[in-house]
Amino acid sequence: MSSLHSLQDLLADELKDLYNAETQLTKALPKMAKAATNEDLKQGFLDHLEETKGHIERLAKAFKLLDLPVKGKTCHAMKGLIEEGAEAIEVDAPDSIRDAQLIGAAQRVEHYEMAAYGTARAFAEALGETKVAKLLQDTLDEEGETNKKLTALSEVVNAEALASAENE
Repeated sequence: MSSLHSLQDLLADELKDLYNAETQLTKALPKMAKAATNEDLKQGFLDHLEETKGHIERLAKAFKLLDLPVKGKTCHAMKGLIEEGAEAIEVDAPDSIRDAQLIGAAQRVEHYEMAAYGTARAFAEALGETKVAKLLQDTLDEEGETNKKLTALSEVVNAEALASAENE
């Protein structure tokens, strides 16, 4: 168990958690893209994979600005969220139902990330680490945009899922 004695320690701990979370996500997104049948969803997962690599680079910059080693610690929350995504990949369901479940799993990931980046940004701001706060805010903005895209896509996919159920 880690020992935290200051807000600086807590910020470092949050950054390590985020670094690991994003690294885990780079392994999960290609699998989600492969499982998706809706072409926009498939492309969205691949686009977010590239964006996630940029998030990892930003976190590395934040570590360096704080004179910390670039390393993560196991993010158990992301591990669980990815396991839920894996369940969506394996579900026996019509394509549109699986796609709808994949979107739900992806949105849970986005909401976790938005909460985590917002928290870390608040710590950085409180510590006067404006450059670190800006890096975290940039990623937070991108995560929010991804969530909005998923919401819009869910309207299309949910309509497809509803139509497929009516045709059975």
